[in-house]
Formats: sequence, C-alpha cells, structure tokens
Amino acid sequence: MECVFGLVGNGFAIVVADSSAVHSILVHKSNEDKIMVLDSHKLIAASGEPGDRVQFTEYIQKNVALYQFRNGIPLTTAAAANFTRGELATALRKNPYSVNILLAGYDKETGPALYYIDYIATLHKLEKGAFGYGSYFSLSMMDRHYHSGMSVEEAIDLVDKCIMEIRSRLVVAPPNFVIKIVDKDGAREYAWRESVKDTPVPSA
Repeated sequence: MECVFGLVGNGFAIVVADSSAVHSILVHKSNEDKIMVLDSHKLIAASGEPGDRVQFTEYIQKNVALYQFRNGIPLTTAAAANFTRGELATALRKNPYSVNILLAGYDKETGPALYYIDYIATLHKLEKGAFGYGSYFSLSMMDRHYHSGMSVEEAIDLVDKCIMEIRSRLVVAPPNFVIKIVDKDGAREYAWRESVKDTPVPSA
C-alpha cells in the first residue's frame, strides 16, 4: 500500500513517501527510504516493485552524476526529468520497469519544480502530485487545501493532514513516512513521521 506525494511551495518543493518494505502479507521493514537525493538540488521519490525501484533510481542517480562529471555542469530539473522519462520509454519496449516517480528539484533560474513520471513514461510538470493507494486521500486533501505560494509551515501542515488522512482511511495504511525538501540551500531530509519503530534484533 505505497504512498508517495509531493507539492511545490514558495521557493521550495517537498516530497513525502511511506517507508514500508512489504511483500505479500509480510512487512519486512518500516524504515525504508524511498526518496533518493539525485544530486545537490534534486530529489527522486519512487513507488513500485522494490527491485525495479532501487535499480532504476540508482541508475538515474549515477547517470546524472556522470553527466555532471563529463560536462562540468549539472542537469537542470527539467533535463533530469526528460532523461528519466526517456530511459523509461526505452525500457518500455524491452524490459519495462514497474516504477512511478515524482522528481523534485530547484534551479537558480526557474526556481522549484515537480515532475510526475509514471511507469509507461508519461511526463507532466505539476504543482502537486501523488502515486499509490494513498493518492486517493492525499490528492483530495491537496485539492482542498493547496494553494500556490505556500510557506514551508503551511506545506508541512498540509503534509501532516495528508498523512493523518491516509492513516485513518486506508485499510492497510503504512505507519511511517519520510519528508524531504529541496530549495535554494539544497536537497535534504526534513523530518520523519513515525508511529512504529523497527525493533533492533539482539545479537546472539
């Protein structure tokens, strides 16, 4: 029951993802970070099959780093989104990835941006977006409460409302969420919203 959503505010973008690693009826862990820092000013949040999600996001991260290493300048957020979309489209005709992506970034010239890329290589620039079963609730909450030019405090309050709605409405709701933000100061982890903590296994 994956939940990934994000929004653009005044000078920043926020992405949120659940942190449950599940298979069938089993929860393997509840602190899986599904939001990867792509480079200093980009975040990529992914949902889908765990193997595809990890392999594809790492592949994109390394190729974005390779481009910067070869050319001496980083990709813009729009260029990174189009590159990601192109790789998904190429794989779609060969060995498709079952992965959906929200890519957030900040550029000095254009400011914050959020891109929606689904498993069939559809690319859209959005102000708010979501994937997974949690999208039924987070999208309705954002439709009601989102407005352009939100402050960080307003955006976090809306994120918390979305998380509470998912936890109270979704039949198998993930307990923990990670929140990351990207702005002029870079991409970083902002907070965790945890209701369950993994218990460390004692050593023998």
